[in-house]
Amino acid sequence: MSLQTATMPTRQPLIVDGLNCAAVTREQFERTLQGGISAINLTAVEPWSDLPKSLKELEANLAAIEAMDDIALVVRSVDDITTAHREGKLGVIVGAQNSLMVADDVALLATFKRLGMRILQPTYNEPSVFGQGAPDMGEADKGITEAGRAWVAEMHRQRLLIDLSHCGHRTSADYLAESKEPVVFSHANAFAVCPSPRNKPDDLLRGIAKNGGLIGAVLWSPAVKHETRPTLSDYLDHVDHMVNIAGIEHVAFASDIAEGYTPNRDKWEKSFGPRGLYPNITGILGSWYEWDTRLNIDFQSIVSTPRVVEGLRQRGYSEADVERLMSGNWLRVLKDVWS
Repeated sequence: MSLQTATMPTRQPLIVDGLNCAAVTREQFERTLQGGISAINLTAVEPWSDLPKSLKELEANLAAIEAMDDIALVVRSVDDITTAHREGKLGVIVGAQNSLMVADDVALLATFKRLGMRILQPTYNEPSVFGQGAPDMGEADKGITEAGRAWVAEMHRQRLLIDLSHCGHRTSADYLAESKEPVVFSHANAFAVCPSPRNKPDDLLRGIAKNGGLIGAVLWSPAVKHETRPTLSDYLDHVDHMVNIAGIEHVAFASDIAEGYTPNRDKWEKSFGPRGLYPNITGILGSWYEWDTRLNIDFQSIVSTPRVVEGLRQRGYSEADVERLMSGNWLRVLKDVWS
């Protein structure tokens, strides 16, 4: 075979999903592995859960993962991620999208670390004792609080990763300034490409690069495009912009797809539907955003993750850069913070 026609098989990179809120079931974990994913940042407790409810949810999810130890393991170190990849298992990074469970005492972060948690956000979309959520724009965003500064200090002491995905813009900037370790926007996009309150403007993208952290480009439709139902190309436009602003070392991948649950249209309508809880996030989209068309045209299941990899290649990213985007940047940040 001539050199001109010889081809080498393309190696599938290790993939880390920066935010996964799918069901903790064998069927869903097998589906995730089918998508080529080796580790996920799992939302293990609901964002609105207080301390008792969080402990119950966390225990139930840990028990479910342990019952699937032939295909999954709880990640407590970066080595666990590489082990999961080598053994064909799914590494589960236990995380939370809020810190309501420790609002009365940040010392409880140590307890949640013992239970396996490794990544937390200070607040979800709602304001909390730690700061403001993404829907609060402009003057409504009061920034970090004194309780938030105490939370940062304790997160650093416990070597836990700070995630600012759902924080308001000013609150995000304040947390970046307060943090002495790399932090992440685990699942957010470029505000300059799609002006959603959930996305981050260029100054925050530069800030996350200076901090040594990363932003996980997310496939959640309302953060990708407003006017029309988004496609994979629309998603990759965010990746391109964020790479141009923050650098290839500070951009990653996140699915944020709630898959594997019994369909519940009524619950969706009341929460993340166009007439739901967050009118300036999901109520500003085009008429396309309804139950049956809520997902990205090209990404309606985690099994479609190889399309992202191939899309990056088609955009001209080298194999080394694809690996950075799909896992390498996550592994670096996790090692920096967890060590």
